[in-house]
This record gives sequence, structure tokens and C-alpha cells, in this order.
Amino acid sequence: MCGRYASFREDQQIADEFAIASVADDVHLLPPSWNLAPTDPVRIVVDRPERLEDGSRGALTRQLRTARWGLVPSWAKDPSIGNRLINARVENLLDKPAFKRPFALRRALLPADGYYEWQVPEPGAPTRTKQPYYLHPPDGGPLALAGLYEFWKDPTKDDDDPTRWLVSATIITTAATGELARIHDRRPLMLRRDVWDAWLDPAVDAAGAMELVLGPAPEVVATPISTAVNSVANDGPELIRPVD
Repeated sequence: MCGRYASFREDQQIADEFAIASVADDVHLLPPSWNLAPTDPVRIVVDRPERLEDGSRGALTRQLRTARWGLVPSWAKDPSIGNRLINARVENLLDKPAFKRPFALRRALLPADGYYEWQVPEPGAPTRTKQPYYLHPPDGGPLALAGLYEFWKDPTKDDDDPTRWLVSATIITTAATGELARIHDRRPLMLRRDVWDAWLDPAVDAAGAMELVLGPAPEVVATPISTAVNSVANDGPELIRPVD
């Protein structure tokens, strides 16, 4: 699974890396974080129609927006279901009701600098403490985590209430292979730059999007770090410093 990640790159850096045309106002209110956790507000990259002054929709534009981590389907009775939908297994995207429609229409990229996994000690090891790892690109570039997003309307709020709509997102996971599987059997689905446009394009249907997830993943390296990352109360660059 992917239950914790880091996203501390500045908004302008993300806009440049992902060719973003529009940055939502609330994005600027998010501080950098080395320890994002489920239900936190996170930054997402989406291709959405531009909203014109008269209320109509214009051409597709690439936007940087915020969403709550934990997908809340449009049909949900309340947003608490999002606490259980922080990840979407790639094996379930085409049939699970919560993921099927957004996979076809509302795909996103979640910019990350790296993510965390915890390795269970080998049998007979002198400690039972899980070893956390920070997994990140070796060149320091950004990661694009494949995700889905959804809109949920709060039925208890008036139509003219600007907070009536909740935007939420989930991170897609897949089976880990090679050295990554030694740490954890799952990993977030990371997309290479050459498929970002197709992934975000709502004109690409579910079958086309599924072909994209089968491609090779970007390279990441695993750095052992301290257990300070275990607590969501801790945040800062010291969390990703390597330890022996």
C-alpha cells in the first residue's frame, strides 16, 4: 500500500515540471510536507475544462488543485468512506464501483518527491521493529503517482455554499517487483513522463488507460531512515536523512 509520502517541492517547480497552466488559490495555502498521511489535503494534477466568466466551460487546461486523500465516491452517504479508500488496487480498477467511473473519466497525478514503506524484520532478527525506507528517484526529480479523483456533494449544505463540494483522491497501487518487493509487496503506481498526457486526458477511455499502467515504472532507490517518520506528528527534512 501507499500510506505516507513526501511532497515538499514548491508550487512553481511542480507547475514547470508538469506543464501546468492554472494553479488553484488554495494550493498556495498548503505547506511543504515530508509526511503526508491519509485525510490530509494534497496536491493533484488534472486536465479539466477551463471555467469561463459566464459560467460555461472552455478548453481543457492542466490544473494544479487540492484534494483530500481518501476517495469519496459521488454516491457515498457521507465522506467517512474515504478513510478506507486511500489506495486503489490496479487489479480492481475496472470492476470496483468506487473506482470504475473515475478510472474512466477522472484520472490524476499526485506530485511526490518520494514515498515511504516499512520492511518487516526477518524471522529470528534481534528486533521486531519495522524498518522504514524512503523511496525516491535517484536524480532528485519528481515522482508522478497515478491516482483517481472524485467530487462529492454534501447533501446537508445549500447549493450556494462554496464548501458543499468535496474533492478527494486515491493513489493507485500495484505489485512490487525486484528489490522493492524485498521491502513491501505493494508499491504506488508511478508513471513515466511520456505517458502523463495520455493518463490525464479524459478522452482516453478505461481500456486505453489500462494499457498505460502496464508500462515500465520510473527508477527509485530505497534509503533507510529513522522511525521518526512513524508518527504523523513529525514533519520536516530530517525524516528523509539516511541512517545505518
